[in-house]
Amino acid sequence: MHQLQPQPEVTTSLQFNTHSTSENTLQAADVQRLSWANLQTEVQHVDWLILHFNHWFSHLNVTLVRGDFEPEYFPASEHSPARIQFAHGFFNSALHEISHWSIAGEQRRLLPDLGYWYAPDGRTAEQQALFEQVEIKPQAIEWLFSKAFGRKFRVSLDNLTGEGGDGSTFKDNVYAQVQDFFSGKAKLPRDAKHFIQCICLCTRGGKTLQSTEFNRNDLD
Repeated sequence: MHQLQPQPEVTTSLQFNTHSTSENTLQAADVQRLSWANLQTEVQHVDWLILHFNHWFSHLNVTLVRGDFEPEYFPASEHSPARIQFAHGFFNSALHEISHWSIAGEQRRLLPDLGYWYAPDGRTAEQQALFEQVEIKPQAIEWLFSKAFGRKFRVSLDNLTGEGGDGSTFKDNVYAQVQDFFSGKAKLPRDAKHFIQCICLCTRGGKTLQSTEFNRNDLD
């Protein structure tokens, strides 16, 4: 996503805390047919993610689907659930799109692409600054998701042919946002929290994420 328009966030958010509940434990155990640790390929990881996400969030009438091209969000209709379509079958793209969806409130989830409007690669420095402003929180949440899965996270400036510097300030801000989630200064959206709880049950034996697992140098 290349959103350049700040939007209201979900209002039902909770302070960051990945301790599981008995309800989440039952949900995770019910659907986990393959151990995450035994998966070897990107395709297997993506298949696992789709299966589990669609189970964990079935109560919200939303599905995660592979896309052949660019990512896109499709609201629910009378005949089908909402779809979070990620790009080219890439695992990291799926996590990024889930992070945007987890922030969106109920009204934005009724809109195509969550109500975002876009500017393509090649943005000016001013456009890039706005892009980075609204990308801090989604990418911080994506980093939490990636860490729960034990995968490498890389920030995305998404402006290969435009202006905007080396991204060091943006990386500082993403790191600070993660620490704000842990300290309670910022609240983690409800559905991001639920997703992390479920991931940790399946990939870390329920061990919660710790702030010390996140280092600014890892973003360089």
